[in-house]
Amino acid sequence: QVQLVESGGGSVQAGGSLRLSCEASGRTVSSLAMGWFRQRAGKEREFVAAITRSGLSKDYADSVKGRFTISRDNVKNTVNLQMNSLKPEDTAVYYCAGGSNYGQYNYWGQGTQVTVSS
Repeated sequence: QVQLVESGGGSVQAGGSLRLSCEASGRTVSSLAMGWFRQRAGKEREFVAAITRSGLSKDYADSVKGRFTISRDNVKNTVNLQMNSLKPEDTAVYYCAGGSNYGQYNYWGQGTQVTVSS
């Protein structure tokens, strides 16, 4: 059984930074393709960033490119999302996802709230 638990959400002013972390149990993050998604109020869940099992390839939504960075810590078995230059429109519940194949996510965390005030 794979479990994903997010942490690091909170409230920050526009222009600030937050670092989200997703800790996996049941499998190593190096055996999973991992991604971050978010859901803003009244909107559908959307893709934010992803990293392949090898860690060699990363992908970002255009809206966060250049501001967010996804990374993996194999020792801590976590996948992280460093979010810089945050904007009010980044306010959302952020979800961690994992799967055996890139782009196909079977496992989801419970989400963590990020609120950016102007």
